[in-house]
Amino acid sequence: MRLGVITVLWSSLSFEEALDKAVRMGLGAVEIGAGGYPGDHHCPVNELLKSQAMRDEWLGAITSRGLTLSALSVHNNPLSPDKSEAERADTVLKNAVKLASLLQVPVVNTFSGLPAGSSKDTMPNWVTCAWPPHFLEILDYQWNKVAIPYWAQTHKYLEEYGIKVAFEMHPGMLVYNVDTLLRLRDAVGPLLGSNFDPSHLWWNGVDPVAAIRALGEAIFHVHGKDVYVDPFNTSVNGCNDAKPYGDLLQRSWTFRTIGYGHDVKIWKDIISALRMVGYDYVVSIEHEDALMSPDEGLAKAIATLQEAAIFEQAGEMYWA
Repeated sequence: MRLGVITVLWSSLSFEEALDKAVRMGLGAVEIGAGGYPGDHHCPVNELLKSQAMRDEWLGAITSRGLTLSALSVHNNPLSPDKSEAERADTVLKNAVKLASLLQVPVVNTFSGLPAGSSKDTMPNWVTCAWPPHFLEILDYQWNKVAIPYWAQTHKYLEEYGIKVAFEMHPGMLVYNVDTLLRLRDAVGPLLGSNFDPSHLWWNGVDPVAAIRALGEAIFHVHGKDVYVDPFNTSVNGCNDAKPYGDLLQRSWTFRTIGYGHDVKIWKDIISALRMVGYDYVVSIEHEDALMSPDEGLAKAIATLQEAAIFEQAGEMYWA
């Protein structure tokens, strides 16, 4: 297992400055945005697609520093009812898949996307319960008319390039928990899986260890991010919370540096569960802590994961 970072937090730095910083902080991998919400500050996708020499130079800057490129990330909404937005998202995703294949990176991280509630709607519609009855009509349209057909077609593209797509299970997207991820994977194919981020699961009341055991081999990549679930505010309002992220005192939950939402024992349990289901790849730290600078937050996250992570193979059970 390796510790890494998604370099979006260093968007103000040049590509090589960001790589040097990752090395100085003791990391072994980088996850790099290639469009969509993460942007493409460190990954000139179109130029890299055109030039083998440029790809060799770009990837060489990573590997020569002893780093692994764990994934390309293009979180966006290819299921958007806005046709131009959906087409842009689809193009960005397919370019990232093509580039990942050329770079021999096994996975592209993204969102499942979220459709509208019907063919006449202009905005995405996230359904969270089964009643009133029109919610079930919305879900039938979203799954059977939009999501499954789109991802079934895209799965053929993934097969062509030999790349996996890992969904971050994120509220506000069609795939937001284990059940919805496995539903889409079962309907479409095994090249769809999870970019496992426990932070979004915690504030929905999910135990990440149980989720890991349920997902098993469907976990393709892991994000290291924590969340503090405020017991006082959730006791009043529950966990669904649309207050601004900066309203820390009033929010039901807040993203935190690893160790500041859940202690190291819980992170040890998560790492152990990942090992038990066969995951031995990268834990890519995503810094989104409003109470800490990126440098301090990342350093503390690394320190916690250095204690929690398992870096060596177990070897033979000589005692059994």
